[in-house]
Amino acid sequence: MKKMGLLVLSGIFLIGCCGKKEQSKESAETNPFMQEWNTPYGVPPFNLIKPEHYLPAIQAGIEAQNKAIHAIIDNKEAPAFANTIEALEYSGMQLDKVTAVFFNMFSCMSDTVLEKLSEEIAPLLSEHSDNITLNKALFAKVKTVYEAKSQLQGEEARLLEETYKHFVRGGANLDSTQHAHFREINSALSTLELKFGNNVLKATNNYKLVVHNVAQLDGMPESQLAAALETGNADPATKSKYVFTVHLPSMEPFLMNCKDRNLRKELWTAYANRCISGEPDNRAIIDTIVNLRLERANMLGFASHAHYVLDDCMAKTPGAVNQLLLQVWRPALAKARQEAAEYQAMIRAEGQNFKLEPCDWRYYCEKLRKEKYDLDDETIRPYFALDNVCSGAFTVAEKLYGVTFRENKDIPVYQEDVKVYEVHEGNKVIAILYMDFFPRNSKRSGAWMTNFREQYVDQNGKNIIPVVSLVFNFTKPAGDKPALLNFDETSTLFHEFGHGLHSILSQCHYKSLSGTNVPRDFVEMPSQIMENWASEPEVLKMYAKHYQTRESIPDALIARLEAAAHYGQGFINVELLAASFLDMDYHTITKPTRIKLPDFEEQAMHNIGLIPEIISRYKSPYFQHVFANGYSAGYYSYTWAAMLDSDAFAEFKKKGLFDPNTAKAFRQVISSGNTRDLMELYVQFKGQQPSIDALLKKRGLK
Repeated sequence: MKKMGLLVLSGIFLIGCCGKKEQSKESAETNPFMQEWNTPYGVPPFNLIKPEHYLPAIQAGIEAQNKAIHAIIDNKEAPAFANTIEALEYSGMQLDKVTAVFFNMFSCMSDTVLEKLSEEIAPLLSEHSDNITLNKALFAKVKTVYEAKSQLQGEEARLLEETYKHFVRGGANLDSTQHAHFREINSALSTLELKFGNNVLKATNNYKLVVHNVAQLDGMPESQLAAALETGNADPATKSKYVFTVHLPSMEPFLMNCKDRNLRKELWTAYANRCISGEPDNRAIIDTIVNLRLERANMLGFASHAHYVLDDCMAKTPGAVNQLLLQVWRPALAKARQEAAEYQAMIRAEGQNFKLEPCDWRYYCEKLRKEKYDLDDETIRPYFALDNVCSGAFTVAEKLYGVTFRENKDIPVYQEDVKVYEVHEGNKVIAILYMDFFPRNSKRSGAWMTNFREQYVDQNGKNIIPVVSLVFNFTKPAGDKPALLNFDETSTLFHEFGHGLHSILSQCHYKSLSGTNVPRDFVEMPSQIMENWASEPEVLKMYAKHYQTRESIPDALIARLEAAAHYGQGFINVELLAASFLDMDYHTITKPTRIKLPDFEEQAMHNIGLIPEIISRYKSPYFQHVFANGYSAGYYSYTWAAMLDSDAFAEFKKKGLFDPNTAKAFRQVISSGNTRDLMELYVQFKGQQPSIDALLKKRGLK
């Protein structure tokens, strides 16, 4: 996932935000955000940054940007690209510097101090952003340049187009009498979305399944027992006990292996009921967010929030999204029904008479996988030590694009487990890459990619290299073993690394168009295509080596992995698509609606015929993608991008996994950011429009 934060381009005066000048001067002497960073490659000096530095630096950044905006407005020369559009593009660099660090730390090093700060900063930035798009004098200048756009070409023309569109979508054409309410909506949404995410983090951290007797854990592999005991020993209250959480690295192996159904059900119920019963509770927040998004979309002339979002994406309309999803949903649901019948037969064969439930699915899925393919996670993990998987991803990037990765322990980090790499191409360092691997209570769940700095060319013509961050939640090493991944986790690492490459390889002039600043339904394509290389036999031989013997993964095990490639695809696709339909149901509402949960979600799942043995990948109260992380009306993008990546990877399979000409052509697609129409770029690479056939074939649904 590409992590989305608040987008702030520039602004015009913000009352009461900057404090006294004497305070600004004093803080400038000690605040690292107000100084040049004397660090390798200008990365953040994490050892110097303290929570009290963020707010004054944000206030100073807003003040500096306001001055730049005043200069644009007060300029007596005729509005032109350089003195208006380009000046606006460069106006927010100081503010971007601090917000990038703050929101990244808020996601992976959060505490009560940062949480409280976020509640103050979010509306501040929302107001600042509104001060840009709702400033009539500024928009008048932008519009003047836009109406003379025929004079521009290439990236300049694209920046003008995107800037003008940003203003219009930000309310620039609204009547001035509507401005105050529009601001209220944006401010409320920024606060509610942060609160939603904070609630999910709290609920996830609050739950622990404590098992006193190891005999209850029959079926659990030794490595997972060791990890659970280590988790227990970390807290004096649970010392010498086995502790499992609803963080995925702990929960998934438990649900797959523990024979005790009552314990599985207890853990599953805690996971599935987060933020819907007790405290914290996200139900009222969802109702408010959905209706505020609809109201804002209506103000801007769109029938629904989905129509508003999709107008700026490749799909364009909800109809196109649903058409795509249904093409995958129908065969996936049929396959999921077959899988459910197989698991129910296994339950009967055991002499049991209970009906298969969601808490049972992973257990019987894993059990049948062992029987059919002689495969289980404990057979796979020894070949996928974390360092080896990283090496494999790096090797693929080198063979495709000629870039290499060298760890640099002198670059400051924000947490001791984080690793940092210089990315080299020839004799140049083209990017810095942070990798943050393991869970902690201060980190949100899941995996994502962000930037501490994006690639662009500054006003002096110097190329500024990106500083990229990949964040995961893999199980920490236990005992004398390294961190060992299962194959899903291996695919996740390749996926996020693909996002990283999208930013690392960026060759754009303007930051707002560079790297991953592309339409939502394209941004997942460069990440998802990387997953394909992870499972190719030729690539597996390069990196999948036993952590003890160093022997390459045997051909027999590769053959079993290939044979099982389509196994479980009914479940995998159904739970993903169910979440996509749920997202669209919320955001295609065209009239104010009282959202009652779980009723709304149950009706949405009934409408698509979801079988009761499977739930949506994310139930509404913890669906952070759409209620906290910028994927609203966009969760379908994983499937849209899968159509693109499957179609594109078919070209590599045809020409060669590392065919230099194909790699060069594909690099042009991902290095161009949003400087051109994305479908045009794709067709230039492939020679034709993408087809869904490759996706259905890859997933065994055709």
